[in-house]
Amino acid sequence: MTPALAASLDDVVALYERWGGDNYDEEVSQLAHAEQTAAHAVEAEASDPLVAAALLHDVGHLLALDRGEDDRHQVTGPAWLAKLFPSTVTEPIALHVEAKRFLCAVAPDYHRGLSAGSVASLRRQGGFMSPDEAIAFAEIPRHDDAVLLRRWDDLGKVDGLAVAPFGSHLDLLARVIEAGEPRKRRPPKASNRKRSKRR
Repeated sequence: MTPALAASLDDVVALYERWGGDNYDEEVSQLAHAEQTAAHAVEAEASDPLVAAALLHDVGHLLALDRGEDDRHQVTGPAWLAKLFPSTVTEPIALHVEAKRFLCAVAPDYHRGLSAGSVASLRRQGGFMSPDEAIAFAEIPRHDDAVLLRRWDDLGKVDGLAVAPFGSHLDLLARVIEAGEPRKRRPPKASNRKRSKRR
């Protein structure tokens, strides 16, 4: 049985092994979609945490299948991963649905490129953002990572496309887990030296 929270990389792998073959509401399987989205992140030379986010962004869909619950994957997925992965992974995942709504509002051609599954889910997720919502979203930390993730998500739905398999990313996932939360930069210390008077 899947644990309430992911406590190890083995828990994550087991969930994808159990439910990765399900297609959900797209033409490709959950596993293929994860692999393709990660491949686009790698191609873009994204950071390790953002590649991890790309690979795991729809883990909430797999949890919904596993638990038989209503699917709010942008909430359940990052919550399940939060004990194991840093916020550099979980925050873009939490924001990737709102990033779709944001892009629909600010990029005129974006909506026309969405898959049928994404169009259907957009209606359930609140539709286009209002101008005020878009302004507020753009002020959220890591919203830019979420927008990148969303773009790769939209590209990762090609039936039969061969990319690096899920297992090839396990070392990267382990590195991200090991690194943990990024250190916050300390403000520079004030100098104790007395400034000399200008002559």
